[in-house]
Amino acid sequence: MDILPILSTLKRHKTAAGLIVLQIALTCAIVCNALFLISERIATINAPSYMPDEELIVVAASGMKRVENPEPQTAADLAALRAIPGVKSVSIANQMPYGENSNNSSVRLTPDTNVRAPVSASQYALSEGWLQSFGLKIKEGRDFAPEEYVYGSVVDTQEDPKVPAIIINARLAQRLFPNESALGKSLYVYGKQPQRVVGVVEELIPPYPRAGSDDRFGMVLPIRPSYRGGYYMIRCEPAQREAVLKAAVEALDAGSQGIKRVVRYQKLFSEMRTSYYQQDRSMVWLLGGVCLGLLIVTAFGIVGLASFWVQQRTRMIGTRRALGATQGQILRYFQTENFMLSTLGIALGMLAAYGISLLLMRHYELPRLPWFYLPLGALILWSLGQLAVWAPARRAAALPPVAALRS
Repeated sequence: MDILPILSTLKRHKTAAGLIVLQIALTCAIVCNALFLISERIATINAPSYMPDEELIVVAASGMKRVENPEPQTAADLAALRAIPGVKSVSIANQMPYGENSNNSSVRLTPDTNVRAPVSASQYALSEGWLQSFGLKIKEGRDFAPEEYVYGSVVDTQEDPKVPAIIINARLAQRLFPNESALGKSLYVYGKQPQRVVGVVEELIPPYPRAGSDDRFGMVLPIRPSYRGGYYMIRCEPAQREAVLKAAVEALDAGSQGIKRVVRYQKLFSEMRTSYYQQDRSMVWLLGGVCLGLLIVTAFGIVGLASFWVQQRTRMIGTRRALGATQGQILRYFQTENFMLSTLGIALGMLAAYGISLLLMRHYELPRLPWFYLPLGALILWSLGQLAVWAPARRAAALPPVAALRS
């Protein structure tokens, strides 16, 4: 067995062995957590919106001065946008995923405002046609009836507005009414007037979605926003998006009824999504670069240490070869030595990786590092160590016994 001679040799080179163990431990700790963070970011980037991303256009206009009655202009805008060739559906929304603002409200099960709300959800106020524009599917119940819609300007001016209906997503339905149907149940979002659940959509993501988050609760209220604070959601054929966007901007510019307005927002929904996840993509590349750099530095450290030890042990190698040791035995000697150092470094690195994960959980609200990232990091470093030591070990094994002894 080579283990006892290896341990004897390592005792005489404690500093060099200790440095390579610490380097492997540091690399293991950082790589394990970095791989986990990379996977989290990739999952976030690839998370579905459950909406027709390649068919949606978002346009918004603002008036140069305040208008007391914006509803007629909003209705005229919707009619003009629906008349554009290639448009499938149009609605107006107070917010949308990957947008510039987020509106959330508490959802209560009782009219008592002093009772703490069990949950807060993203509040979408949408006009007719929203279901087609957003491309969502009703899982249970129905869409809003025309008589259930109210104007946002009316709701904002009333102390206790009456909004008769509400549609919630399946996550919120399960959170509020586990193991039972939410249809017909009363919720309280506005004052003491109940909103009756008339439908449940399969998915409705918040304006600022995060993959893996448990708080992706959403609700839709039949409140028509006006152009002053709303966004026109236009769904059209993917190949016609650019033409429809240009026509939509022209329609809003030309359709103002004596009101000076500017188009303040015009984007393809897919571009909004790309822009929203830009930082996540940058983080993936940054963490990937850090992992690659650490692995390269560690590999060079192993190669350098192994090469140095081959030079230091030339006489020992020659003696073993003269006593009958084969090239394979010399090769296994250095590979076993590297495996032992790597194992010690990996064991320390796993403990450090777990500690770093706890710090990230405490200070950045990140989830706990899954256990399977630890053996994954260990496998990477074991493989890296064996590959890095291969060339110096082969040079050592190829030394002729006579030449080694003469040196």
